[in-house]
Amino acid sequence: MQTQDRITVNQVAEAIAKSQNHLLSIQNPAGYWWAELESNVTITAEVVLLHKIWGTDSQRPLHKVETYLRSQQRQHGGWELFYGDGGELSTSVEAYMALKLLGVPASDPAMTKARDFILQRGGISKTRIFTKFHLALIGCYNWRGLPSIPPAIMLLPDAFPFNIYEMSSWARSSTVPLLIVFDDKPIYQVDEAIALNELYVEGADIQFELPRNNDWTDLFITLDNAFKLAENLNLMPLRSEGIKAAEKWILERQEATGDWGGIIPAMLNSMLALKSLNYDVNDPIVVRGLQALDNFAIETEDCYRIQPCVSPIWDTAWAIRALIESGFAADHPAIVKAGEFLLDKQILDYGDWAVKNHQGKPGAWAFEFDNRFYPDVDDSAVVVMALQIAKLPNEKLKQQAIARAINWIASMQCQAGGWAAFDLNNNQDWLNLVPYGDLKAMIDPNTADVTARVLEMLGECKQSIDTQSFEKAIAYLINEQEIDGSWFGRWGVNYIYGTSGVLSAFALVAPQTHQNSISRGATWLLKCQNPDGGWGETCRSYNDPSLKGKGKSTASQTAWAIIGLIAAGEATGKIALPAIEKGINYLLATQQSDGTWDESEFTGTGFPGHFYLKYHLYQQYFPLIALGRYQAL
Repeated sequence: MQTQDRITVNQVAEAIAKSQNHLLSIQNPAGYWWAELESNVTITAEVVLLHKIWGTDSQRPLHKVETYLRSQQRQHGGWELFYGDGGELSTSVEAYMALKLLGVPASDPAMTKARDFILQRGGISKTRIFTKFHLALIGCYNWRGLPSIPPAIMLLPDAFPFNIYEMSSWARSSTVPLLIVFDDKPIYQVDEAIALNELYVEGADIQFELPRNNDWTDLFITLDNAFKLAENLNLMPLRSEGIKAAEKWILERQEATGDWGGIIPAMLNSMLALKSLNYDVNDPIVVRGLQALDNFAIETEDCYRIQPCVSPIWDTAWAIRALIESGFAADHPAIVKAGEFLLDKQILDYGDWAVKNHQGKPGAWAFEFDNRFYPDVDDSAVVVMALQIAKLPNEKLKQQAIARAINWIASMQCQAGGWAAFDLNNNQDWLNLVPYGDLKAMIDPNTADVTARVLEMLGECKQSIDTQSFEKAIAYLINEQEIDGSWFGRWGVNYIYGTSGVLSAFALVAPQTHQNSISRGATWLLKCQNPDGGWGETCRSYNDPSLKGKGKSTASQTAWAIIGLIAAGEATGKIALPAIEKGINYLLATQQSDGTWDESEFTGTGFPGHFYLKYHLYQQYFPLIALGRYQAL
């Protein structure tokens, strides 16, 4: 290494050893790594509501939720979508609702501050559809202000221009149960009924109606009015058949562990659908569903909160890569145990992906412990790369698993040339314009970051797909490159994530043919470096492109930038050592004595602009990968 006089080999080696030791110390005895997946407080608030509706609240330590919600309220009175965002209306209304359900009076100082924050931003009438939906379940909002969803949607054939499989996997698994609930329009009486009249700016003049945009999309509201008229006249066609089909679909997709789709919204909505269908609280299906929700909970001495999802497959694969790439033996017992855990979790069943994909055969991985119906491309590609570099007792089995996964991934390539997360050609963007889709997350189109992961996997594993498919993927990424040289990051915040991923891919599969694109991406990363040597990007960059690559330095985003720059340098022969060194120094300076890094910022993305995540292991394994790759220069 040419920089020993500035960053000593011993400094890097010591930081790596401390980080490795920390990862080893938190490995589960079963072989996996898994840390908290943090989101905003709405997930926990909605679980409180669900337990109140089912009457199962006394069987959970929900009194600890009050402590959690109070701890998350900010000085301005509201609650946030992501750390430091200044507060968000819908999130704050749901937190306020949950506190009231937990018995906190409106006169409490925290509630007074929250009420002021909410009213200043327009009150309940300005919240998103799903906040209004949860309020409607307990009579705090009128169902008239929510869109109608005809149950007959369930009966539309796969060949029809629109059917449930044109929605993203997460939207589908959340929407099918809501076909039942929105048809039923229940209003539940909880033990202690609450009212939220104080959160309406309008007073007695509330207009429970869908918001208009004053453009062509208002046609959807006209259509919704027609649906509502048909409902009132009991003329909704194929209503009972659609409800039965939805019920059957829900029951078929419940995991043995009780989960639906591996995500809380799908689980909550499925439980609400079962309630609308008058299932008993002691029915085995309901009991399993409630247990699945409990499995997503984190309880401490004084707090109780719910994760939106769990990430053991993702965390484990990245931890394996980080340890081996930083010098760990590929056959170390910890690696072997983790690798065998991943092999055991390969999904060999057909899922919803097979509705559109008639060529692929099972062999993928999901994000969670159990999620047979919704494996994804990103997780599968990362697992393949982890297994490839691990040395396991049964190498033949490992290689067969890898081959099966690569074949499945190849079969998931979209017509545009890239890859999406869960589905094939799931790109009908008009669905994001319907009133129900105000989170703008109704579809799962191919993205640069997932596509880059696939190409990186092919390069790391020295595998190939047919030439035409490969060239389409490269062309897709070239077309997705922004004028400034960056790439958008769909699943991580944001352009730093996307750019790092594409540079890592191009460096392996197109180092000679696409040096111009690689250089432009690296140049953009260099321009984004903060004075402290790190990199950071705010979640606000999804809404404001002028904030691309700007934000407080974080360990995870600094690591992504370093990884991208090292890859670009190795591909072009122009390693930006001074900038990389500054980034490494940032990581060395911010590492704590126990080998960890800490960051408050959310650097993971659920729905751009609407839902963000903090993976608590991102700040551990990504810096370790960056240090390992720097050490290998």
